[in-house]
Amino acid sequence: MGGILADKNVIITGARRGIGRVILELFAENGANIWACCRGQDEKFESEVREIANKNGVWITPIYFDLSDEDSVRNGIQKIIKEKKSVDVLVNNAGTAFGGLFTMTSLDKLREVFQINYFAQVQIMQRILRVMMKQKSGSIINMASIGGIETAPGYLAYGSSKAALIYATKTASHEVGQYGIRVNAIAPGLTETDMGSYKSQEEIDRIIERSSLHRKADPKEIAECALFLASDKSSFITGQVLIADGGRICV
Repeated sequence: MGGILADKNVIITGARRGIGRVILELFAENGANIWACCRGQDEKFESEVREIANKNGVWITPIYFDLSDEDSVRNGIQKIIKEKKSVDVLVNNAGTAFGGLFTMTSLDKLREVFQINYFAQVQIMQRILRVMMKQKSGSIINMASIGGIETAPGYLAYGSSKAALIYATKTASHEVGQYGIRVNAIAPGLTETDMGSYKSQEEIDRIIERSSLHRKADPKEIAECALFLASDKSSFITGQVLIADGGRICV
């Protein structure tokens, strides 16, 4: 079928639920073939993606690996590489949230959050970039967060990991632009998913009140940002952080 991603092969991590699931559906509607990555095998998910694939005339292949396990990540990505297909887009969407005061965040918890939100993301990027460098094309989209830009009490682990991912995004964009590869990030604000469930309602209300649009994002609004960055419509954009926060901060 047609669409702005027609015939492109895309890796999406965290594709089972939340923003990742909406990205999967939107990309399939726009003609993308997809490796749908998530942590554990799920027959219901496999049945659902078969329906999405058949409806849109694309293929969707579930791939399972655990971001907290370096060997699992390596094996999962290797399964994709062994298919010897082009990898046109990588959406590094999977991640974990954690809230805790600076003095109450253990180093073990800090390592755990960084492993999922930063080290695994970099590991995936490194392996997929080797494929993209050979084909001299590609677009990588890292799901960062407004929490990696705006500092606030209680977010040492999460905010630091997302800030590191933003730095990695910009660094990679400088290094691989010569190969025709673009690397960008999206920094969503509050979104209608369970990712922000660790925040108190009081904090959520306070954030919404000081945002220009006075609401949370619909996951599809974030997915549309990913669609733009994945497509050739953003062909001259790289090394950028697309802030989608409803006017929460201005930078």
